[in-house]
Amino acid sequence: MKKLLIPIFIFLGLGAGVGGGMVLRPPPSPDEVAKKEEMAKAAAEEAAKADIAFVKMNNQFIVPIVRGERVSSLVVLSLSLQTNANSTEALYKKEPKLRDAFLRVLFDHSYSGGFNGAFASSPSLDTLRRSLLEAAHTVADEMITDILITDFVRQDA
Repeated sequence: MKKLLIPIFIFLGLGAGVGGGMVLRPPPSPDEVAKKEEMAKAAAEEAAKADIAFVKMNNQFIVPIVRGERVSSLVVLSLSLQTNANSTEALYKKEPKLRDAFLRVLFDHSYSGGFNGAFASSPSLDTLRRSLLEAAHTVADEMITDILITDFVRQDA
């Protein structure tokens, strides 16, 4: 019995020491708290990025540029839509309506002279992306978070 009491007292003493150390430990410093909050925020942002998905529109968009009474150029565009992973199937089902809305925006952009001159400049493309995103929101509510122009070519006649 004596042989059992010695190890039991040793383990009880160790347990009491560890428990006392945990109870009497000083609170974390503000730097540690801020660092943990930053790490949690970064982890949440990474998780949000992991839910991002891209939906490629199946066919290219062909937009004529009309000067006078004839077609002087053609613009060929390929678009992809940025969305969350849960919305990809719903967007594929709405693709015909999205294509129609995008073609309306592209034709309006063409007829207003958006594809003339320095048509690939950043401000011009930003205006086009913003208009396409607004059209996408009318069809697919807020499922689409961004429009990506993946191919962009103008063929002069």
